[in-house]
Amino acid sequence: MANALIVIDVQNDFCPGGALAVPEGDQIVSGINALMAEFDTVVLTQDWHPAGHSSFASSHQGKSPYDMIDMPYGPQVLWPEHCVQGSAGADFHAQLDTSRANAIIRKGMNPAIDSYSGFLENDQKTPTGLEGFLKKLGIGHVTLVGLATDFCVQFSALDAARLGFDVTVREDLCRAIDLNRSLATAQKAMDAAGISRI
Repeated sequence: MANALIVIDVQNDFCPGGALAVPEGDQIVSGINALMAEFDTVVLTQDWHPAGHSSFASSHQGKSPYDMIDMPYGPQVLWPEHCVQGSAGADFHAQLDTSRANAIIRKGMNPAIDSYSGFLENDQKTPTGLEGFLKKLGIGHVTLVGLATDFCVQFSALDAARLGFDVTVREDLCRAIDLNRSLATAQKAMDAAGISRI
């Protein structure tokens, strides 16, 4: 069974010094680069929000980062402005080996819908194109690494499992935000979905 490595959102804004920094987010980059050599297919996902995205706290009067609101598609965390299209914060970490990527999947481009998963936007209906790309190549197993374990990695892993892929999450090459024990919640959800965590 063909296997692909999916590298989730290793971007400047999610690394130390960025607008939505994940603790130690930069410490996984060299390990991810080394792991790429073990895969024929490597996909990078990239958060790519238009300015004024509806998931930004600054787009909602009186709201602060990490407040929760209800969107038409369900509950939504409001985030600091991050990964705005064309900004330095949206760029991949400078040390990430992007030359190995067979595809770059950009997500979160619809101003009305956030997108944690590399496969589907948060409405759970709008595809990013990643599923079709992988299935066209005959890939049945995906290994996920990147940022952050409890949000974009988790949602990508759960969607991949629902779409019929065998899924492994390399937790040593991920880092978490851990917002209100979100890491433990994410790990339970991945275990329940039959996702391998190593």
